[in-house]
Amino acid sequence: MGKTEKGQIIFDTTGGDVWTWQKEISGRCTCGDKCGAISVQVNGVEAKVEQKGDRFSALVQLAEGRNQIVASCRHGEGRKCSSEEIDFIGCLKRMPTARIRVGIESEGVVLDGGGSSPAEPDGTPIVKYIWSARKDNPSPIPIRYSLGRDKDKAILLGMPKADGEYYFSLKVVDAEGKSDTSTTYFVVEKGKPRLVKWETENPAWVDNAVIYGVVPHNFGPLGFRSVTDKLDYLKDLGINAFWLSPCTETPTGVHGYAVGDYFNLRKDYGTKADFKKMVAEAHARGIRVLMDFVPNHSSIQHRYMRHSQAHGKASRYYDFYDRDKDDGFHTFYFHWTYLPNINYENPEARRWMTEAFSYWVREFDVDGFRVDVAWGIRERRPDYWPEWRRELKRIKPDLLLLAEASARDPYYFDQGFDAAYDWTDQLGKWAWEKVFIVPNRIVLRLNAALTNEGRGFHPDALIFRFMNNNDTEARFITRYGLKMEKVAAALLLTLPGAPCVYTGQEVGAEFEPYTTIHPISWQDKHGLRGYYRKLIALRKRMPSLHSRKFQILKADSMQQVFAYIRYGAAGDPPVLVVLNFSDPKDVNGNPARVRLHMPKEFPEFARSGYLVDLLKEEHVPIRASEEDGDIQMSVAPLSAHILKATGDKKAASK
Repeated sequence: MGKTEKGQIIFDTTGGDVWTWQKEISGRCTCGDKCGAISVQVNGVEAKVEQKGDRFSALVQLAEGRNQIVASCRHGEGRKCSSEEIDFIGCLKRMPTARIRVGIESEGVVLDGGGSSPAEPDGTPIVKYIWSARKDNPSPIPIRYSLGRDKDKAILLGMPKADGEYYFSLKVVDAEGKSDTSTTYFVVEKGKPRLVKWETENPAWVDNAVIYGVVPHNFGPLGFRSVTDKLDYLKDLGINAFWLSPCTETPTGVHGYAVGDYFNLRKDYGTKADFKKMVAEAHARGIRVLMDFVPNHSSIQHRYMRHSQAHGKASRYYDFYDRDKDDGFHTFYFHWTYLPNINYENPEARRWMTEAFSYWVREFDVDGFRVDVAWGIRERRPDYWPEWRRELKRIKPDLLLLAEASARDPYYFDQGFDAAYDWTDQLGKWAWEKVFIVPNRIVLRLNAALTNEGRGFHPDALIFRFMNNNDTEARFITRYGLKMEKVAAALLLTLPGAPCVYTGQEVGAEFEPYTTIHPISWQDKHGLRGYYRKLIALRKRMPSLHSRKFQILKADSMQQVFAYIRYGAAGDPPVLVVLNFSDPKDVNGNPARVRLHMPKEFPEFARSGYLVDLLKEEHVPIRASEEDGDIQMSVAPLSAHILKATGDKKAASK
């Protein structure tokens, strides 16, 4: 047997995680002209090698799990040169991919799974197509029969009997028992089914969402268990979704926007079993769970980044990070040198991140994501988000995808997201940030903020609105006081969009998220929780308050009175919202006399002798102008009114 000389063949890369089924590897041979043809073996199987001089390359096929790769050559006297073994860890799961096409025909709705594909990389054929309907569909729909030669690949549903969204899942199973599940839905309106606009349409639940911002370490010392313990409290408040601050593994603690592992959880928050139970318990109460996910950058301490720092271009992960073309240093935003940007030009890095998102949907049934620094990936790779949306919505189509980016930019609503932030055109600047600073300019600035400075918003814009979040520093109540908090809360919860109530806001908790690492006080010292609870209940009860339609009114007043009408579909009672932001000290405690110029489309308000204040549960007298339909009323300083028209004083008092 000849002698083997180790290390005479050198790979250009080290081993490590791989997020693809094929990978080109290269290297060089230092044996000189003594070496013959170079052989590359992957798990003992020969790969095709291209050789030029002392350089070689091979496109290797990888399997799930460990892949052992060795290069070698033979030369005189039976001698053999061999590389050191490198291991590639195949991170992708070998399984088929389920896909569903929906069609509407005269006989019913066709669900076709024929676009499903066999497993990568070996093409093991699909042998089973298993269909199921969600239990909470508006009404049962019979499966009339299977279509085509392959049993159950496509099915025909009977015509639905009730309006609403109908969800169906397809599980495909291949000859080796590997499986994948996809879910789709169609909508029935006025008795007729229609297809979903997948690129832009959001599920119906989103329009009625009231989202609660949850910071687990502010909830209690047990992380996910502390959140689970407070789910009944959130349900009673009227919350139907919560946004969980970053909970993937982080080396820095606090808010966790420096990610150390996208597939594991912070140990101080609990285990995956704790997380799964929290999600399941939330679902049992009708509450959906959104994760705060950070795909733009990792922590500089992420093992991929540490490896690239140690090995330079030889690192498996060097190209996983975006780099300056001149010096090769990783790019970053602002002063975040410790948060290296991920390289979305690298298809393997894109697959890594899409798989990370998908993992939490598949394994834990989360209901959506607030995507941190979504604007950053848009800058570097704008076509990633539509690709990402297609894959996530293939798995669970009723996810809520929220961009941390300005809702004033139409890109986000056309290119992957259901909702975006209530920011100005300036990055990270809250649209309401300067509204309340100058007391006598509140109405002017609020009008500009809500109308995008007169330019309007994208027709599909769902605006994520808030008074507090992780980035607004001191709480609203700290800056502006209890009475202004109550008026602003009425604004927040009666505007179109997706309102957010942040940790402790409903009890007037005062803290700063990035510096408060311990549980907050949940004592409702201001009696504020009942007020928030009522506002949320009104928003849910009145269809006009959770529509996307509103019209700002011209309000003639010497005080800072802001008013608008909320309306929905024909037959939904419109709601008039009147808010007085004037401080009693500035107006000597006097109420505002305000004349509201009412649109002719809403004559019921002017015809009414009284308006019902749904918030205060009392009638409000008005004076109406017979000439133009305008109304006059008295509005106390720092007060909020949510009004419904009625001409019956007795009904108004109910």
